[in-house]
Amino acid sequence: MTLTPGPVVVRGNLSSRNKKKKKFADYVLYWVQGIPIAIIEAKDNTHGVSHGLQQALFYALILDVPSAFSSNGDAFAFHNQAALEGELIETLIPLDAFPTPAELWQLYKRHRDISDAAEPWVTQPYYDDPSGKEPRYYQIEAINATIEAVARGALRILLVMATGTGKTYTTFQIIWRLWKAGRVKRVLFLADRNILVDQTLVNDFKPFGPVMTKIGQRRIDPAYEIHLGLYQAITGPQEADKIFKRVSPDFFDLIVIDECHRGSAAEDAAWREILDYFSGAIQLGLTATPKETRYVSNSSYFGPPVYTYSLKQGIEDGFLAPYKVVRIDIDKDVQGWTPPPGMEDDLGQAIERRVYNQRDMDRILVLNQRTKLVAERVMQFLLATDPYAKTIIFCEDIDHAERMRAAIVNAAGQLARDNPRYVMRITGDSVDGKAELDNFIDPESVFPVIVTTSDLLTTGVDAKTCKLIVLDKTITSMTLFKQIIGRGARIDELFSDPEFDGEPVVIYEPGSGESPVPPDPETGDEDEEGETGEAPGAYKIHVSGVTVRILAERVEYLGPDGNLITESYKDFSRKQIQSEYASLDEFLTRWNAAQKKQAIIEELEEHGIILDNLAAEVGKEFGDFDLICHVAWGQPPLTRRERAEKVKKRDYFTQYGEQARAVLDALLDKYADEGLETLESAKVLRLDPFTAMGTPVEIINRIFGGKARYEDAIQALEQELYRQERTA
Repeated sequence: MTLTPGPVVVRGNLSSRNKKKKKFADYVLYWVQGIPIAIIEAKDNTHGVSHGLQQALFYALILDVPSAFSSNGDAFAFHNQAALEGELIETLIPLDAFPTPAELWQLYKRHRDISDAAEPWVTQPYYDDPSGKEPRYYQIEAINATIEAVARGALRILLVMATGTGKTYTTFQIIWRLWKAGRVKRVLFLADRNILVDQTLVNDFKPFGPVMTKIGQRRIDPAYEIHLGLYQAITGPQEADKIFKRVSPDFFDLIVIDECHRGSAAEDAAWREILDYFSGAIQLGLTATPKETRYVSNSSYFGPPVYTYSLKQGIEDGFLAPYKVVRIDIDKDVQGWTPPPGMEDDLGQAIERRVYNQRDMDRILVLNQRTKLVAERVMQFLLATDPYAKTIIFCEDIDHAERMRAAIVNAAGQLARDNPRYVMRITGDSVDGKAELDNFIDPESVFPVIVTTSDLLTTGVDAKTCKLIVLDKTITSMTLFKQIIGRGARIDELFSDPEFDGEPVVIYEPGSGESPVPPDPETGDEDEEGETGEAPGAYKIHVSGVTVRILAERVEYLGPDGNLITESYKDFSRKQIQSEYASLDEFLTRWNAAQKKQAIIEELEEHGIILDNLAAEVGKEFGDFDLICHVAWGQPPLTRRERAEKVKKRDYFTQYGEQARAVLDALLDKYADEGLETLESAKVLRLDPFTAMGTPVEIINRIFGGKARYEDAIQALEQELYRQERTA
């Protein structure tokens, strides 16, 4: 059974999976659908009975099951994590003494503290999706851990899952099982944004059908059982607004608080008033980013998370995409800017003479050339990669988002002329912009490509299509930062902060910049005045003509340990290559012996070395072999073209007939232009100029005398290409 698909590896603009790192258990035994109770690893008879036990234990730990087995066909090695005091934890048992399903179930119940009375709730089946969609391993564990907590009588439950890992789908299955088992009848799903409720209603919660409603018209309708609503729609500053009090405190059996970091745990928050009123209900908080300050604590209210699935783990498993960070230092941000004496802004107003720095940019001081510079740098990146890659630019406020939209239009040129929806502003005040949000997050919709916003897209919006996130705003909240980055991690520790992917802990200082802005009571969208809009009466200093330039750029990559590589990529690669190959001689031996050089490239990728990234630093004209030898051992690199020309000048081709020489000569040209992969894939024979020489089958069989001889010719050609003239 495949538990994880393996991490995504990015090569330039292309990506693939490292299938060598996928997690695959030979056998997973289930008591009922969705409840794994044991793992079996099977080895052939050349191995010992317990040879696969460590591997079985690894998978048992992931699934939190107590029983792990290994077998070579002669017997079973059994590890019993639920063993009582005095019982053996590991034993060898005959093939005919394998525990019965009921015995394994009893061990599971003991391990996870499940009572006999709770069994009907815990074993209630999942919703069986007609499309074949099933929960992933971590979703199964999150669902089971939550239901088991309910079965033990817990009323406050916290579930922490990284953005993009399917919190809403997981929640649906939790509600479905508890509802079907009869443990809960009426459920309230609370969110603080209209789009979160609407997405949930029409997507993950759709199977509830006619028993589900969205709360509206200031009324909670008792005819329905599953209620989805904005907290703004059921409460407010006046007593008449608090429609939740029109039903009894025991009306709801379960309340789910989506994105609960946004304020439900604050003692004076509007959410808390609702939660306190329905205090007898089970309350499940969902978040990717637990908020912990002196004044707001999810852990203190809900208790420790019953299950946590982190961003780092999601990337390692391959359910979330890896990413790189491009840090850009702008001179006026880093060095500051002081206006000359007597300088006036564009409206003729005197500019206060002081040092303006990054925190002032686009909040107090607007340098038009800076906005233009950022827009041009964004378009430079997109044009070099994919001009239609979905992009979100986070700005300081609505005014900044509008100016950035205009600057992107000018920088995009023909792309924006071809389609006016190429770039759009999506903010709380923009009806036209918000109308395009569904198109932006739809994988089938090309436009809009670029969205400028302030806070509207920070949380909850399921933007799987997003490839580029631009932060042109000052962010002082780690909570907000994680949510923003989550827009692009869906399957695209950003900055080096140990809090980014760590366990939630109580911090005894309040975070700055996190005071919430009340959403609109009718729509649930942010009121972006004040914090994210331009406050009434506020005056921004607009200055044209001040030159702005980029001081430095650096790229940070995610390393194999899940941490960002903060040293130069070249230095990092040198260390990783030398950890795999002790010397140049050892590398050359392995390289020359490899039937497919691509296998070595893939091995290096497992160490976090992406040669396309290395080529961007060293030189894109060099091939993989020269990049490795130069970076790791200081060998003078040759370009691919230089290597190809050297081979052509030797008498190497004389051993082949005229047609074979023409094929090999063309292959060398392909290598010089495109690299190693063109030599090792027969697909290249479908391209020009080979099409004029015959079909791939004709070239291989007629010209070279069969597949084996063709492959021998390719290997011999590679030996000539990579004949290394060593330097000391």
